[in-house]
Amino acid sequence: MNYTAAESRYNTMPYRRCGRSGLKLPAVSLGLWHNFGHVDRYDNARAVVRHAFDAGITHFDLANNYGPPPGSAESVFGDILKRDFQPYRDELIISSKAGYRMGPGPYGEWGSRKNLLSSLDQSLKCLGLDYVDIFYSHRPDPDTPLEETMGALDQAVRSGRALYAGVSNYPPQMLREASAILRQLGTPCLIHQPRYNLFDRQIEGGLLDALRDEGVGCIAFSPLAQGLLTDKYLGGIPADSRAAKSVGFLTPNDVTPERLATIARLNEIAASRGQKLSQMALAWVLRHPGMTSVLIGASRVSQIDDAVGAVQRLDFNDGEYAAIEQALRG
Repeated sequence: MNYTAAESRYNTMPYRRCGRSGLKLPAVSLGLWHNFGHVDRYDNARAVVRHAFDAGITHFDLANNYGPPPGSAESVFGDILKRDFQPYRDELIISSKAGYRMGPGPYGEWGSRKNLLSSLDQSLKCLGLDYVDIFYSHRPDPDTPLEETMGALDQAVRSGRALYAGVSNYPPQMLREASAILRQLGTPCLIHQPRYNLFDRQIEGGLLDALRDEGVGCIAFSPLAQGLLTDKYLGGIPADSRAAKSVGFLTPNDVTPERLATIARLNEIAASRGQKLSQMALAWVLRHPGMTSVLIGASRVSQIDDAVGAVQRLDFNDGEYAAIEQALRG
C-alpha cells in the first residue's frame, strides 16, 4: 500500500533549536536501537516509522551496530525509506554513529579515522542514502587522539557524507575539548547524546553545564530507562517486555521489588498530573532548558502516541518536583 504522510503532521509537535545551530529537532525523536532488526517483524517496524512521521517525529536515530544482528536496523530502515519516504527525504533528520563493536579485527570499533569513515560508508549503503544528517562518534576512544576522532567527523561533513557532527557518551571535560577541536576545524559540534532519566542523573554533574557553555544541543537516550519508567512493570515482568527478551540490556535482575516500589510511587504522581508515568518521565527530561529532544524506542504505534502526548504537559510545580525527589529517595 502506498504511503502518504498525514497533512496534520506538523500541527502539534514542538521543534527545538539544537544548541546554537540553525537546526531544529522534534521534542520527541525515534531511536531504532531495538525493535527494528532482522529478528523483529518488518511490518510492525514499518508501521511504527510511518506513524511516528505522521505524528511530527522527523528525527530517526540509528547506529552502525543497531539490530540485532548488528547492522540490520539500518538495512530495515533503508528499505522503509525506499518504499515510503523518498518524497519526504528533505523533511527527515537521519542520524548514525560509529564507535561500538561492529566487526572483527582492530578496525571494527572505537574512534580511529579508519573505523569512523569506513563505518559511515557502510551505513550509507545500508540506508540507501548519499548522506546522513548527523554523524556521531558513539563513544570516546581511550587509545586514539581526540584530534583524530574529531578530524574524522570534520572530514565526514566536508565530504558531504554528513551535514552535522555529534558525539555520544562523552564526559564533560572531553566534550569541551572535542567541541573546541571541531570549532577550530570549522565544523562545530551540533549535539551530544547522553543517557538521562529519572533513575540515571549523571549528566547533572557537569555535562549539562558544559553543553550550555559550548552551545551544543542535547538529546537524551533511554529517557524511560529501557521501559522501566512506564506502567508496564507495575504488576511484574510481562512476557512481551524487554526484560523478558533473550536479547537486550534490560534483564529481570533490573526489575527489583525496591525499583517496582519506586515506580509505583512515581506512577501516582503522574496520575495526579493527568499523565501516564511514561509521559511524566519524558516531560521531566524535557523540562531542562538545554534539552533539545528525547530519544524514545517503540515496539508498537500506541507507544508513539503516548510519547507524543507528553508534550502537552511539560510544566512542573515545586510540589511536584519535591514529590518526585521524595519518591526516588523512597
